Amino acid sequence: MKAYERLLQYVKIHTTSDEDSQTTPSSERQFALADMLRDELVSLGVSDAQRDKYAYVYGHIPASPGKEDAPAIGLIAHIDTAPDFSGENVRPVLHPDYDGKDVVLGESGRVLSVKDFPDLQRMKGRTLITTDGTTLLGADDKAGVAEIMTLAERIIGDGIPHGKICIAFTPDEEIGAGADHFDVARFGADFAYTVDGGLEGGIEYENFNAAAANVTFLGVNVHPGSAKDIMVNAQLLAMEFNRMLPQNEIPSKTEGYEGFYHLTRMSGSVEKAVLQYIIRDHDEKAFLRRKETVLETVKMINQKYNGEYASAEIREQYRNMLEMVRPHMHLIDTAKLAAKDAGAEPFVSPIRGGTDGARLSFMGLPCPNLGTGGSAYHGPFEHISVEGMDIVTGMLIRIIERYALTTRKQLGI
Repeated sequence: MKAYERLLQYVKIHTTSDEDSQTTPSSERQFALADMLRDELVSLGVSDAQRDKYAYVYGHIPASPGKEDAPAIGLIAHIDTAPDFSGENVRPVLHPDYDGKDVVLGESGRVLSVKDFPDLQRMKGRTLITTDGTTLLGADDKAGVAEIMTLAERIIGDGIPHGKICIAFTPDEEIGAGADHFDVARFGADFAYTVDGGLEGGIEYENFNAAAANVTFLGVNVHPGSAKDIMVNAQLLAMEFNRMLPQNEIPSKTEGYEGFYHLTRMSGSVEKAVLQYIIRDHDEKAFLRRKETVLETVKMINQKYNGEYASAEIREQYRNMLEMVRPHMHLIDTAKLAAKDAGAEPFVSPIRGGTDGARLSFMGLPCPNLGTGGSAYHGPFEHISVEGMDIVTGMLIRIIERYALTTRKQLGI
């Protein structure tokens, strides 16, 4: 089976995570895909495949005879889809021999525009897969899941020489909890790659330092007819607070290594208002300054209005994996060579976000990220190509083949 055929099956299973949940997985529906993947791994010959109580799926392909001294390489993808847009009743649409022009997404009124998504040009002549415009596609990260599954089928079925291969599928990556209950020892890899990026050939080993900030404003509510010098409108305080943050340091006005403050949710009344932000920066010192800016702005609001009207709670989410991957740059060098072997031009770029691999790297498992072949994730314009997925699958196989030519001792482990 080809990777895209698996993707078309997986995206029909609703697995959106729930950022308001306190359970793991955050949504019970993720168990359905986890169980399906466990059973599929077993049917492919991964006899020890299991799903744990948190919806993590683990499986191992033992090393080929004579390759027992090769490093154990892990491959990881996540099963949940982002809560940013509907992931239910997904109806993928195939566009064979795509002409490189704008694509009308069903009857949704949405158009996948080359102007807005110039990467579409590189998919000209391929079979493009899109949504019908009413949901996201779910290629983030079910494409990664499908590519790893197809690798397992090829490695076992074709008898490709390999060291130990460790496979894991995780829940709740989209809400920053994908590594919460990841069992590194059970996984058993020396190094790993998450397959959770963008276009084929993409290699990422730098990501944002990340935090979430909840800023709460408490007001004083009285009848508006007698409110003079008494009423304090918490909603207006919240609006003022947001205006006091650097106005050009937001996602839509930054790129590359530039950090930002991103207002993700707001709610409120006269008596109470809450702003929820994510804070991001690649540079650790700049990241610390951003957190300090939030706290200082809270103080300024309170000083201006002579009261304790504003407060902030800041929670760390993940850190830049660069420092943990840098001692193991063979991971990046191998991925570059494997991309070329598979027919892709490798390119390295910073992640303007995070992956399970960022946290896993700090848990002792160096884990850069690889592209899946898709783009425009988390919304109705998500798209990927059949051929791009084939290239990624080939790249993963070549990574495994290349590591089978070395030993743990040669890598200093």
